[in-house]
Amino acid sequence: MLRFLTAGESHGPSLSVIVEGLPSGLAITAEDIADELARRRLGYGRGPRMRFERDVVRLIGGIRHGRTLGSPVAVEILNSEWPKWETEMSAAPGEPTAKLTTPRPGHADLAGMQKYAFDDARDVLERASARETAARVVAGALAKALLASIGVSIVSHVVRIGPAVSDGPRPQPADLAAVDASEVRCFDADAAAEMVREIKAAAKVGDSLGGVAEVIAYGVPVGLGSYVHWDRKLDGLLAGALMSIQAVKAVEIGDGMAQAAQRGSEAHDAIYRDEQNTTAGGYARRSDHAGGLEGGVSSGAPIVLKVAMKPLATLNRPVLETVNLATGESGVSFKERTDVTAVPALGVVAEAMTALVLASEALRKFGGDSLEEFARNHDSYLEHLNSTSSSARPS
Repeated sequence: MLRFLTAGESHGPSLSVIVEGLPSGLAITAEDIADELARRRLGYGRGPRMRFERDVVRLIGGIRHGRTLGSPVAVEILNSEWPKWETEMSAAPGEPTAKLTTPRPGHADLAGMQKYAFDDARDVLERASARETAARVVAGALAKALLASIGVSIVSHVVRIGPAVSDGPRPQPADLAAVDASEVRCFDADAAAEMVREIKAAAKVGDSLGGVAEVIAYGVPVGLGSYVHWDRKLDGLLAGALMSIQAVKAVEIGDGMAQAAQRGSEAHDAIYRDEQNTTAGGYARRSDHAGGLEGGVSSGAPIVLKVAMKPLATLNRPVLETVNLATGESGVSFKERTDVTAVPALGVVAEAMTALVLASEALRKFGGDSLEEFARNHDSYLEHLNSTSSSARPS
């Protein structure tokens, strides 16, 4: 299985991530990881920090001459703004220049201060910040590289920002560059234009917007996950991973919400023989209402996930009522530098979390200490699956 751990604060010297469980022989470079991090900075409505805070990546363990060694991979993302924050965020004994005592509604500020007995919200917000997702994207880049070796590709696109909704086509892996070229990472040009208009309108009054990103995993073989134990169900693992992303409040698999209003005769995906569909053992579905998951197991159909993000709670025009914990008086929440929306970045982070879950379950299913062994076990599984299905075909 694949495990990862992130460390670091938003304005600290760096973010770090350790990924354990990768097989040896996986090709990866700092440039590959930096490319994924650059995708996370995309999107109309991002704040100025995204324009000047470039991600500098250092590979500090587990990789030699461009290939993984089978040992834990450690990666560091340096903070170009660290000189501005070195005094305020110093690890040495001392005191901050100012304490933030008016917690922001919608953030972890108040609950975190109460939980850990802090009197300064910065002790909470620096770790609760969505900046932490940069480390997840690094881990996800490694997971994507592993999945690519067995033909799995993951694509995301924005389907909603505020009231602007896209009902356009679902992108394929070859369309990812076109999605990233969109100002809001939306594959529907008309909807993208409406999303930009909504962002401009919200920015004008100092407000923020949430939205929905859709993630599609193509080429996932049948049989990942389990129906045997509750904590190994693939849909549960994916939903939990996506819900862990900062500001995410809902996850939908396939047509999940719409299915609740349908009859069973129209809600399920009819099965037919398709010998070309080798990822599903020679079977296919007439539809994909289930989002590629049945009973906690991948079906071989594309896995489709929708991830909903609430509007950012840090506003450029602070109006949310709060309490000053130092004085007990009512007031408004403090202002940190912020975006109008981070939904375009949400899709990239959701890709990373999806990749990490799928890569972990693929390793559980196929095993292998080297990339060659992992790929060979995958190919052998599909070969056996398809040969068994062919022998069962009516003569």
